[in-house]
Amino acid sequence: MDAYPEAVQRLIEQFAGLPGIGRRTAERLAFHVLKSEKAGVLELARAIADVKESVRPCSNCFNLTDVDPCRLCADPARDRGVVLVVEQPRDLIALEQTGVHRGLYHVLMGRFSPLDGVGPEHLTIDALLRRVDRPPPGFPPVREVILGLNPTLEGDGTALYLSEALKARAVRVTRLARGLPAGWQLEYAHRGVLMDALQGRQAVD
Repeated sequence: MDAYPEAVQRLIEQFAGLPGIGRRTAERLAFHVLKSEKAGVLELARAIADVKESVRPCSNCFNLTDVDPCRLCADPARDRGVVLVVEQPRDLIALEQTGVHRGLYHVLMGRFSPLDGVGPEHLTIDALLRRVDRPPPGFPPVREVILGLNPTLEGDGTALYLSEALKARAVRVTRLARGLPAGWQLEYAHRGVLMDALQGRQAVD
């Protein structure tokens, strides 16, 4: 018989079901909730409920949004002919914070992962190809697709699949540059980083 009251046990089980949360951490979180002021806990509960009620994928790019289309897709100042493909909304946020990309995005909501049974049908690849083949009303044709997937085995496999699928279409396909970040020393660089730096070398003017 569990020593915790039923409500506390349910809370622990819910926390333990979150990614990266073990039983001990779930217990600590549950006791934090128990010790917190009621108003703060209810505000947390409302925030969770509001997220599930109001946030959904953009019908165009699949970024998380509370309006449809999302604010990026609706922005007339963006270059709608350039689409940067990323794996997750958090990747979009990281790139957007640089202030460099002024086009639109497409979120795949994952990447190929054969061990986890994730293939093309589980991602938003078909929607991306439809954007290229038949742009939404009011949008110009897509002239460039930038592959901004993570430089991992799964990310590279997904990028290869996309490049092959886009090859037959009248669109330029590029990928984010890779190489040595400023301030790094060669002796500490990962082998894959050095390979990308060599393959992506540029002429010196």
